[in-house]
Amino acid sequence: MAVEPLILENDRLCVRVDAERGGVIASLVHRVLGASVLGTCPWEVAPGPCAGPAVDEAAWLAHYDGGWPVLFPNGGDACTFEGVAHGFHGEASIMAWMVEESDDTIVLSCSFVTAPVTMRRRIALEDDVLIVSEAVTMTGTAPARVMWTHHPTFGGDLLDGPFAIDTGARRMLVDDDYDPAANPLLPGAQADWPMVPGKQGAFDLSRPHGTMASLVYLQDLASPWVAVRRLDGAVGAALSWEAELFPCAWLWFELAGSQEPPWCGRARLLGVEPSTSWPGTGLADIARRGGPLLTLAPGTVRETVLRLHVFQPSGPVRAVDATGRAICDRETP
Repeated sequence: MAVEPLILENDRLCVRVDAERGGVIASLVHRVLGASVLGTCPWEVAPGPCAGPAVDEAAWLAHYDGGWPVLFPNGGDACTFEGVAHGFHGEASIMAWMVEESDDTIVLSCSFVTAPVTMRRRIALEDDVLIVSEAVTMTGTAPARVMWTHHPTFGGDLLDGPFAIDTGARRMLVDDDYDPAANPLLPGAQADWPMVPGKQGAFDLSRPHGTMASLVYLQDLASPWVAVRRLDGAVGAALSWEAELFPCAWLWFELAGSQEPPWCGRARLLGVEPSTSWPGTGLADIARRGGPLLTLAPGTVRETVLRLHVFQPSGPVRAVDATGRAICDRETP
């Protein structure tokens, strides 16, 4: 029997969490604006947690309905790494989590099979800011190399019209392998934000437009935040995090660009994904390339906090303050 999602709300926000299906933050609605900011997928998902590791992307997508999962200890392709078989996007994103609940917080916890690690996540609301506090505790006797990635997928009312992206990142790298037909960017290109080399000339990533399926890595974080805002000022969302742990953010565009099943050109989603690692090709490939992975020594405890501010923008976002709230400039006529 399906487990009912958990609901946490205050005067401003209402958040729904599905502990049985990867502990995903399934939806986030600004009650005053009447606007949703997280996306959903245009297909029916299988109920409950996945029975085992997702052997490939198709198996993972069967249980993915958008929202905000956490990817751990793998991100991207399924692989065998240091003798351990890891599923696509990691165990944390598809398994059932244990729940502690009170009137003003939801706490989820999970002990993993593919890494000797326990993770505890605390989800809380502070006015119009969603706060996700996490801690991982290394319980093994030998060091383990892992990936830790957050996968907030924006959509809903936030992308229901032309939108803009503002960020504290200064550089970006286009994925060198992901190149579907609807990708307007040059694979492997590097550039300063926001203009990136494209197949038909320079492309402004701060103003995504048209049909698009692309993957970019935001780097050189002068300040670790990304804001997405409707250009008509209806709603905005600003995600901020700690760059010491997450020095990169995957920026994934699925704007009706993927025509193969189950997408069939029906999805309008934007992933903003703070991560320890890149590219998004799984532990084994990153290690082969000499890319960054997170090493957890025995007894290590790593803690972090992410904040998501939902607001009505008055213009471009120029910063995010210490409480996670976006600071907007006024639009000039």
